Amino acid sequence: MQKYRHIVQYYETDKMGITHHSNYIRWMEEARIDFLRQIGWDYAKLESIGIISPVIAVNCKYKKSTTFEDVIDIDVIVEEFKEVKLKLQYTMTNAQGEIVCQGYSEHGFINPEGKLIRLKREYPDFYHALSELAE
Repeated sequence: MQKYRHIVQYYETDKMGITHHSNYIRWMEEARIDFLRQIGWDYAKLESIGIISPVIAVNCKYKKSTTFEDVIDIDVIVEEFKEVKLKLQYTMTNAQGEIVCQGYSEHGFINPEGKLIRLKREYPDFYHALSELAE
């Protein structure tokens, strides 16, 4: 699995010249979208078959500041997977390999009507793809 790469943009920094804290969560979303694409289950595919995956929790621990034009690599792993909930872990490192942020996001699975989906029964291929990646 390839890491997702983000280059800090000027608009992502604040008056102090460092990246505003809210952007790290956006980068987690970018990395998550890329991760799902890499495993063959991009968001367009999921939504086309009726799977919606809302965020139910998110957490970030900021370790080191980043600034304009810093190159950030984001590693995404499946930390935990249950039939109705997915927890992804993110580790962000700078060009020197230093951890700048660690976080996680938790996701549920619902259909377009908002009803809970049991992936193992309703979408076994997607269920098995995630199960194989769970640590």
